Amino acid sequence: MVLTRENGEMAPVPPYWEEAKAELMKRDRIMNRLIPQFGDLHLVGHDDPFITLARAIVNQQVTTQVANAAWAKLLETCPKFTPAAVQKAGAPALAGCGLSKRKAEYILDLADHFKNKKVHAAQWAQMDDEAVISELVQIRGITRWTAEMFLIFNLLRPNVLPLDDSRLISGISQNYFSGEPVSRSDAREVSANWEPFRTVATWYLWRSLDPVPVK
Repeated sequence: MVLTRENGEMAPVPPYWEEAKAELMKRDRIMNRLIPQFGDLHLVGHDDPFITLARAIVNQQVTTQVANAAWAKLLETCPKFTPAAVQKAGAPALAGCGLSKRKAEYILDLADHFKNKKVHAAQWAQMDDEAVISELVQIRGITRWTAEMFLIFNLLRPNVLPLDDSRLISGISQNYFSGEPVSRSDAREVSANWEPFRTVATWYLWRSLDPVPVK
């Protein structure tokens, strides 16, 4: 397994990452300029599916800074961030970490799904992207965007294009359209050149806006 240093820690490099960088730099002049700016930095996956999904819920519709602050408080409240620990903490404690009442309820519902085996987490690695998304969006509070973040950060799928992600759209706008508004159709047209590594291109566009990766 290839390892590289990120944020002071050694982390595995996704197996497709170096090939993706080379292909994207060869095909896309923006990626050719952008990718070298970030050296050996790369997508760092999260091994625990429950934590990955909970973190994605926390990240919904807030800035990176707000999400990071809320997540840090959650980990202080539940150092062992397991479904059982989250349920034991309860909604008031979760909301006290800077979450909305609704997000606290969503994380509790997620904990219930995992604790009572209402989801097939052990099978997700063998399922295709759309099949995983289809199962995940049945959980309260998990949108297609949340499911796509799971595909990227937990399953490390290489070709995810999260069109509902405001940072992706902003990154395309800033880097490809000089800051002009971008439609979903525009984003699809730009991303056609990234296949089958749309996840990697998305990650670099995120970095162009937020140089420090979300943990």
